[in-house]
Order: sequence, then structure tokens, then C-alpha cells
Amino acid sequence: MTGALTARQAQSRKEFRAFADRHIAPHADAHHRAQRTPPETIRLLAEGGLLGLPVAEEYGGGGCDAVTLGLLAGELGRACSSLRSLLTVHTMVAHAIARWGSHSQKETWLPRLARGEHIGALAVSEPGAGSDAASVTTRLTREDDDWVVDGHKKWITYGESADLFLVVGRSPEGPTALLVERDTPGLRTELIEDMIGIRASMTAHVYFDGCRVPAANVLARPGLGVSHVVGAALDLGRYTVGWGCVGILDASLEASVDYAATREQFGSLIKDHQLVRRLISNMYTDAHAARLLCLEAGRLRDERHPGALAATSTAKYFAATAAGRAAADAVQIHGANGCSSDYPVQRLLGDSRVMEIIEGSAQLHQVGLAEYAFQERGPRSDR
Repeated sequence: MTGALTARQAQSRKEFRAFADRHIAPHADAHHRAQRTPPETIRLLAEGGLLGLPVAEEYGGGGCDAVTLGLLAGELGRACSSLRSLLTVHTMVAHAIARWGSHSQKETWLPRLARGEHIGALAVSEPGAGSDAASVTTRLTREDDDWVVDGHKKWITYGESADLFLVVGRSPEGPTALLVERDTPGLRTELIEDMIGIRASMTAHVYFDGCRVPAANVLARPGLGVSHVVGAALDLGRYTVGWGCVGILDASLEASVDYAATREQFGSLIKDHQLVRRLISNMYTDAHAARLLCLEAGRLRDERHPGALAATSTAKYFAATAAGRAAADAVQIHGANGCSSDYPVQRLLGDSRVMEIIEGSAQLHQVGLAEYAFQERGPRSDR
């Protein structure tokens, strides 16, 4: 895999892995059980410049390429999917502002997001609106020079700790995106506990009760909230989630190899049992395949290639479904130990299930990828 990277990318990956191994992985199970991400952990990411890695240098970010961002997401995903989720939602908000924000919005928010002084969260999903973002019911009403926000968002990753919410609601012009600060009167959050996975991700309900937001906080223009703003943000989210799933694959493989090489049953190490070796060989193959798909998606994104959308969807779909298989097999290899909180594979299994839902469920990707297939390889008149 290293040979497929530039020298700078390979060095970045080495640094990301060292950071994750030192600061994140040793505490991931404890954070999972506590269902919290300590503020000091987020501060470590911010101080290391990792939260602002893809933000343009002119706004204080790292200005990194897509492949390097993916490598970071992969190493965070290997150590702790909740922290990778923080990277995902934070960079989604920054990306939306960079792509669709006014000059004033960029000058105001991008430096703060790049430094990690403010944490961003994407507030789209509602109790009755998930994948169908255009069906949101949060109401946006114009009053003088403000917008008034009323509604209820749910499943908002890091919603309990975010400082800036990118909110999509329904205005007379259609779905509209705007930026809402945490200290806006009428905004409150409520932590959602006991999720199956990414339990440390501070996922929350977000309630808006007559929140007044300046009209200057609208991104793009009214009516473009889903087709433009959220579309761009979700595309980036799919990319980093795909890489995070590569991390889950790596972690499942590492845990399985370590356990199989030391666990003895029936007078021999379980690594010598053929069916255990089959499970591990599948993990090994899927991990390599998922990484290559994500690398291809990253290169196409860096080239601004028109095939980047399809490549990103392909990578996310394959990596997420493969991570689910790998985590389940890792639990199987661990036997009863895999069902306990004493081993990380239990956490990996729960996290992998979430990956097949967020940023487009596996089923939505199947529908979309089939459409790409018909467009690219449909019937030809010369056949």
C-alpha cells in the first residue's frame, strides 16, 4: 500500500498512525463505555492541526489533498470510529462553507473551524427524515432581516458538543441551509445514549424553538440547501466514512490475527484451524480491496474527475459492507470473549453496523451504483 502513496502522503500516514496509537486507541474502549468524548481528546486533535487539515491554508488550515485526508480518517477509524465521526462532521461543515459560503462567512468561520476553536456539526436528519433530506420539516420563516428556526433534529453526530450547526430546514423557497451558533436563544440539545455503535460520538437531539438567525448566515441561497450545500457535504462525508471503514477492517484484522496466534483450543492454536484461516484471509483481502477503492476515489477527487462521485460511492459501499463482515468474523474468532467489553471487537461490530447506515445506507448506494452501471455500461447500438 505504501508504494501507492507519494513520499509525503506515506510520511503523513505514519504520523497519523503514531498519533492514533498514542492518544486515541488506548482510550477508545473507555470512551465507548462512558459514551462520551472528553474535551481534552478533541483538544488534542485541534492542537495537532488535524481538524483543520483539509481547510485551505489561507484560512489557517493544512490545505491537504483528498488522499491525505482519507489516510487520517483511516487511522482514526482504526483507533476509534467515534473520533473519526468527529473528523467527518467537522470537515463536512467546513467544506460546505468553503464551497458555498460568502466571503464574510469564510472569513468568519473557516479559521475557527481550522483551529478547532469551534466544532461543526451537520444538522439534517429528523425523526421523520433521514436519507430523504429534502423531506425535512424544520421550519424556516423570514422575519425582517432574520430567519426564525423551529424544529427538531435527531441523530446529530457530536450535536451535544458542537459550537456551530449547519442546519437544513424548509423555507418558502424550498430546502435551505443556514449556520446556527450554539448560544442562539431557543437552541438546546439532548444526548442520545445507548446506541449500538459510535457510542462516544455525543450524538444528540437538537431542538430549535424560535431561534433567530441573521439572514447573512444562509449558505448559497434559499432553496439550494439539499441540491447544492448538503449534496457537497455528504459526498465528502461518504469519502471519509469509507476510509474510516478501512480503519475498522484493519482493526478487525489486527485483533483477529493477534488473538488467533495466542488462543489455544483442542491442543493447538486456533490460527491453525482452516476455517479460522478462511475468515482471516477474507478480512485481509477485503482490507486491501477497500483501501485501493478509497485511494482511487481520493485521486479522482484530487483531479476533480467527473467519475469521483461514482468512485466515492463505490468505495463507501464496499468498505462499509466489508467492515461489517470483518467485525462480525472478528467476534466469531474471539468466541465468547468477543461478546464482552474486555475486547475491542465488540465495539468494532457495533461501529460497523452504523457505517452501513450513515452517509447513505448500503441499500441507497446499491440503487445509485446500479444507475451508474446502466449509464456507463448500458446497451449499445453497435452490439
